[in-house]
Amino acid sequence: MKKTISKRLGVIAIALLTLIPGSLKAQDTFEVTIGADFVNKYVWRGFDQGSGASIQPTLALGWKGISLTAWGSTSITAMEPKEFDITLGYEIGGFSVAVTDYWWDGESGNYGYYKDNHFFEAAVGYCFGEKVPLSLSAAIMFAGDKNPHTDKKCTSAYFNAAYDINIPGGVVLTPSIGVSTKSYMYTDKKISGVTDVNLKGSKEIKINDNFSIPVFAQVTVSPVMDKVYLVFGMSF
Repeated sequence: MKKTISKRLGVIAIALLTLIPGSLKAQDTFEVTIGADFVNKYVWRGFDQGSGASIQPTLALGWKGISLTAWGSTSITAMEPKEFDITLGYEIGGFSVAVTDYWWDGESGNYGYYKDNHFFEAAVGYCFGEKVPLSLSAAIMFAGDKNPHTDKKCTSAYFNAAYDINIPGGVVLTPSIGVSTKSYMYTDKKISGVTDVNLKGSKEIKINDNFSIPVFAQVTVSPVMDKVYLVFGMSF
């Protein structure tokens, strides 16, 4: 769904720009990226995933702007919550496209039942660059997303805008806003409107000359759900 602290918006794709982790820049050599995030709470697009503190590993393969990423989330405070996503993406310049297969059925769920257990999303995004560090993205669920009352295809969409601000002292402050349409994914009611207003601060904590740990704190307000969250995370 980026590094993601809000669920992730999870099998084929990177939720672009602010939604899914591990976006790879165009390169001529084959690259492998391995990492993991620790978060005190897993919130995705303004929705609490109910998993509490979680470990979120990433394995990404990249070549000439094409990337294939496996991303997951496993709770360390509860037995059941588990997510596994696969993302296929392409990036050239500031433009990105991706398709993601999200699987959220938990430890007791069966992975291979694609008819009901998987959500497929297509996403596009654009980053304007360092001079104007504005990122815009749009994503639509094109399969698996259903109205629970009618079992009809829902095709919910999500739009996000984020802007990075460099603060003296090595802190990057990122305000962002997300809007969802026709989403039944976390409630029996249709959710449309501003799902997440975020303010994220991130920096690297230097351990020694050769090692530092990226950390972040983020406030998320979800107007449509009347919820507020404070999330802390670190990356390895």
